[in-house]
Amino acid sequence: MSEPISTALREAVKLRAKNCCEYCQSQEKFATQSFSIEHIHPISKGGGTCLENLALACQGCNNHKYNKTEGKDPVNGQLVSLYDPRKQKWQEHFAWNEDYTLVIGVTPTGRATVSELRLNRQGLVNLRQVLYAMGEHPVSS
Repeated sequence: MSEPISTALREAVKLRAKNCCEYCQSQEKFATQSFSIEHIHPISKGGGTCLENLALACQGCNNHKYNKTEGKDPVNGQLVSLYDPRKQKWQEHFAWNEDYTLVIGVTPTGRATVSELRLNRQGLVNLRQVLYAMGEHPVSS
């Protein structure tokens, strides 16, 4: 069973993530559902509830990730680790397409994460398109 996440720890995770999903880069202020504090290495697989193992995730990414730590690279079919926002940099595994509506995996880890977490869900693509036109997407680092 998961130990509760304190308010202070929850706020530290949100601040570090700049209130954006650490996987799909969605902004919490435009979300229709509350974001979750996600265990990168799931408790069910021995992960702990500490700042180094927590990420801010939108509901869609959190639900699709669930307790996964690996996924298949759609290019070569190999099983690889999913993106770990504490140990890896987003820009090393992902890029935006020309109109900033699609997340493109540029490494096996990136491609597997895009596939497993469905980072280009239609609702996200639609929202990115509108926010880009408004100058609200992507968030500058």
